[in-house]
Amino acid sequence: MKTGKKHLQAKSKVSREKAYSLNEAVALALELRHAKFDESLEVAMRLGVDPKHADQIVRGTVILPHGTGKTIRVLALTKGEKEAEARAAGADFVGCDEFVQKIQEGWLDFDAIVATPDVMGQVGRLGKVLGPRGLMPSPKTGSVTMDIAKAVSDLKAGKVEYRVDRAGNIHSAVGKAGFGQEKLAVNARAFIDAVIRAKPAASKGQYVRNVTLSTTMGPGIKIDFLRLVADVKQ
Repeated sequence: MKTGKKHLQAKSKVSREKAYSLNEAVALALELRHAKFDESLEVAMRLGVDPKHADQIVRGTVILPHGTGKTIRVLALTKGEKEAEARAAGADFVGCDEFVQKIQEGWLDFDAIVATPDVMGQVGRLGKVLGPRGLMPSPKTGSVTMDIAKAVSDLKAGKVEYRVDRAGNIHSAVGKAGFGQEKLAVNARAFIDAVIRAKPAASKGQYVRNVTLSTTMGPGIKIDFLRLVADVKQ
């Protein structure tokens, strides 16, 4: 694939030898953005874990202090009085049987799902559809809970889920460029801290191998992750 001229120009301004502080990296990423749309700021982390072993899978959630900059369409699968709670919390779609049927028929016009435990018998049938898309609700991420109002509110407020891939990498957007440097740095810090604190007990040796920031269309900027890890441990 041919690399664009603007991307090459931006890449030339990033030092390959330097590991930038978080604030420096965010400022540089914003300076080098060149797309006509409001790009996202993205964090990529390479971890020293082997995801082939269940006890080394890194997975969790974090609420970004300044949100994601995206409008999240939340589907709440529940019944009875919990439906009213989900609607009051801002869920875009609320119900159970009718939505399970619609999903089986191919409907996927939502970004996240929360569910109460009593309907998981029905929701479980959707595993083959939702699982590969990362949409299957799970108690581990707080998306299966009796406190469905909080689950909906957290998603609307900027809750993001992360999970290590087969190569040991974690990647997530942490806000829009339009947020500005200060808010993006706070969001990026919150995400990186959450991943560092999620280190599995079975992980040995160096846990965080590399941390990189970039805008959607921009070059990667290496972060001084040793400083970040030291800050979290204090």
